[in-house]
Amino acid sequence: MDVGYVELAIGSILISNFVLAKFLGFCPFFGVTRKMSDSIGMGLAVVFVMTLASAATTLVYRNLLLPTTPQHTNLLGLLGLPVPEGGYVLILKTISYILVIAVLVQFVEMVLRKSVPALYRALGIYLPLITTNCAVFGVALLNTEAWRDPANGLPVHLAAFNGFCGGLGFMLAMLLMSSIRERLAEYRVPKSLQGLPIAFISAGLMALAFMGFTKLFGITG
Repeated sequence: MDVGYVELAIGSILISNFVLAKFLGFCPFFGVTRKMSDSIGMGLAVVFVMTLASAATTLVYRNLLLPTTPQHTNLLGLLGLPVPEGGYVLILKTISYILVIAVLVQFVEMVLRKSVPALYRALGIYLPLITTNCAVFGVALLNTEAWRDPANGLPVHLAAFNGFCGGLGFMLAMLLMSSIRERLAEYRVPKSLQGLPIAFISAGLMALAFMGFTKLFGITG
């Protein structure tokens, strides 16, 4: 059965949420969720970067890293450059993915600095950290090796959609955590649990709640 849009959306947002199911991207998840406005800004930035990074890395994987096959041709080979029998997957995959993500993050950083300086200052160090956000890197890897066609991964349009849904799932987790932390700020939390301890406990309870979505409608992440 071919993977479809509904399956990808439910799987990426609920069943295999990058934060609450795969436990990726904890730095911005805990660092930026003290205020709802900051969570929204970071969430939108991650959605943007995940979507474009998924499409770009899939194009790089299919057209530059994989060897030439009857199904497609490596563009480097068309340019007369040598292409190993196994392609450049094992050599350049990680480096090329990180470079693509870094360029996109730099673009987002410049846009926010120019158009929304208050949000840029609020996000602080966590914005450039999107470059090394394992959730963004994780969705790029999943798109190209963890699906029903491990040789080619998802096609570009489905990879971009999966990145978009993965970003929405990340943003959903951040908004839920932000709403919880804003409510907790109004209550008398024991001193030993204030700050990150109560945030970790809340995240654990949220992760347990999201386990209820496992195999929703027969879909697995």
